[in-house]
Amino acid sequence: MIEAIIFDFGDIFINLNKDAMKNAFNSLGLKEWNDEMKELNLAFEVGKISEEKFLSGLQKHIPNASMETIKKNWNAILMDFPLYRLEFLQMLSQKHRLFLLSNTDSIHIQHFEETVGESFYSNFYQCFEKVYFSFELGMRKPNEDIYNYVLQKHNLSPKRTLFVDDKKENTDSALKLGIQVWNLQVGQEDVVDLFDKKLL
Repeated sequence: MIEAIIFDFGDIFINLNKDAMKNAFNSLGLKEWNDEMKELNLAFEVGKISEEKFLSGLQKHIPNASMETIKKNWNAILMDFPLYRLEFLQMLSQKHRLFLLSNTDSIHIQHFEETVGESFYSNFYQCFEKVYFSFELGMRKPNEDIYNYVLQKHNLSPKRTLFVDDKKENTDSALKLGIQVWNLQVGQEDVVDLFDKKLL
């Protein structure tokens, strides 16, 4: 019997448009997302570098763009958060221990909170026993240490814990630790299909 559920955030609750971000940067003259930029992203996502250092690092590859423009384009990936998913989560929180575990950065979370407003994001966060963002934890999925941290911190049994994520590398890593998983297929499935999947 599942007692706790650990949810990813992007493309589970908030919709993402990776092409929109890619196109936004292409419009600034960026031809490819190179290895140096990927490393910057990873460092920023685990809180190793500041927002300013991250943006200025990207700016080296897009010299004609201001840091403010780069920040705006970085947020182009974030789309809507349908209300029905929040309502589903609120219902679910009455029956299960819920946790949020997201690979994300301070820019995206700030933008999310500003976009949806305090009432909405407060209602969202209140559904969870604990909210974990990689930039605050200093760890990221799919590394096993992040799952072990959450399991141990909250005394969760892997076999009674369900992890929901859209990236297979993340669910595969959790599965190795004995955690039950649902690798949600974006565009084909929705988090509110949870009961239809007979995973609980």
